[in-house]
Parts: sequence; structure tokens; C-alpha cells
Amino acid sequence: MKRYALVLMTLMSLLTAGCGVLRSVEPGAAPEPRAAPEPGAAPEPSLRTGSRRQVSDSERLLMYFEYVRKLSAADLAKEHDTARPLYARTHSDFNRVRYAMLLSVPGSAFSDDARALEALEPLLKNLDAALHNLAFVVSAQIQEQRRGQGLQQKLEALKSLEKDLIKRDSGGDKRK
Repeated sequence: MKRYALVLMTLMSLLTAGCGVLRSVEPGAAPEPRAAPEPGAAPEPSLRTGSRRQVSDSERLLMYFEYVRKLSAADLAKEHDTARPLYARTHSDFNRVRYAMLLSVPGSAFSDDARALEALEPLLKNLDAALHNLAFVVSAQIQEQRRGQGLQQKLEALKSLEKDLIKRDSGGDKRK
């Protein structure tokens, strides 16, 4: 499952990197100091030369995903408390994807794949939406997580069944 997530993240990075090559960089732009991002905001990128460039919504959301995956449980909860009302107030495409990404962080107290997929649904249906492709990738990642969790549950059930059979066959179960 981790392999699938790694492949998806690599593909997303390659897609956004390819889009960035087509944009021009402002010549002579001085690098600005990088501040810690505010809750709900992804850190702004800078090129290796240190200059700033225009960043697409897809790139900002990918950086946000990287940012939230590194947060502690407490900071992740604060981030959720910030993003949830933003999404409730404005169901913009950007807020939809951001909220879905946040809900899809595995192991978080508020992780909810069904709500994440529900938030992405309008974007998945609208092929002309600017964030359709990113929404598709996030949806695929969520579905892959779900599939992995389902397989893990089946594996645990098989292990439990195997232990019960071994226990019964070895005479541990006196109900014969």
C-alpha cells in the first residue's frame, strides 16, 4: 500500500513539475525569507535559485498535502479545526480538495474517507474543472487506502481463523 502512495505522490510531483516548466520566472527577483505557514496554508515554493514564481492551485494543494502529512497529531487537529469551517463556508474547488486531503490522512482522529470522497465528487464529475485531475488522483489514493485497509482486515481475520484451527486441532478446544 505504501508503494502505491509513493507512486501516486511521484506522479503528482512529476505532473506539477512539468506544468511549472512552462511558466516563466521573474528575472532578478530577490529571494524572500520563508516564514512558517499559517494554519490552512501550504508553504510557498521557491526555485532552487531562490526566486519566486507563480504557483498553480494544484501545486499549492500538493505542497499542502506534504505539509499536513508531516504534522503532529495535535497540529493536525488544529489544521482540521481551521480547514473544516473554511470548507463549510465556501465549497470552492480548492477548499474541496484541501479538505479531502486533510480527511484522508491515515490514523488521524478525524480521518473520514467517505466524507473526503463526497467532497471530491463534484470535481470528479466536472471534467472541465481546473482541479479535476488532482481530485482524481486524491480520490484514487483514498480508494487505494481503503482497499489496503480492507485487505489488512481480511488478513487479520484469516490469521485469527488459522489460530483457532490450530488451537482446535491441537486439542486446545475440549468441545469435541
